[in-house]
Amino acid sequence: MPSVYEAVAARAAHRCEYCHAPEAIFTLRFEVDHIVPVSLGGVDALENLALACRACNLWKSNITTGWDTLTGQHVPLFNPRRDRWDEHFAVVGEDNNRIVGHSPSGRATIDQLRMNAASQCEARRWWTKIDLFP
Repeated sequence: MPSVYEAVAARAAHRCEYCHAPEAIFTLRFEVDHIVPVSLGGVDALENLALACRACNLWKSNITTGWDTLTGQHVPLFNPRRDRWDEHFAVVGEDNNRIVGHSPSGRATIDQLRMNAASQCEARRWWTKIDLFP
């Protein structure tokens, strides 16, 4: 029987379910994130778990909502078990290095998780060059 990590990672195709970073390029395994944190009543069931890179997991912490700066609304963050990535996000830029939000939840998630920090964008530029992203 696969471990929880193995089940979550296989389902996510070894990519961060938030920013789509490829796990293969990192020296440590990605983390298993509680979409709804245990501190807020979340459970350890597979339907509440997502694969997250260290950066996304640190910035998400135990947060489930954020502000959409376009609408000024307080909205739920992207939920990998409930939401489709391509309905909330797109990869843009000459080097496929920026993620943009197509929805209030997408925009709030990008801001909360700092998905377009300079280091993230630079990494995506290199991942694109070696065909690991998008």
